Amino acid sequence: MTALAVFRSRAHTLDFVAQLRAAGVPASAVSTPKEAGVGCGISARFDERFLERARALLRRRSYPSFAGFLRGEWGTFRAV
Repeated sequence: MTALAVFRSRAHTLDFVAQLRAAGVPASAVSTPKEAGVGCGISARFDERFLERARALLRRRSYPSFAGFLRGEWGTFRAV
């Protein structure tokens, strides 16, 4: 299943994707789905198996634009 880290900032999203990749997590930047309720933006997409590693990365860095995690598939995302 897919996990998304939703941000309100493009720069924060791209930085987080780079941090995930540096930590060995295959990740990409994707359009934020409307289920996120954040409006237009981009999110970091990765396999949910890496969710705990992503949470650990978020605890180590400050991303004030972070809006939360979603889990699911396109059209069926839910908050984690």
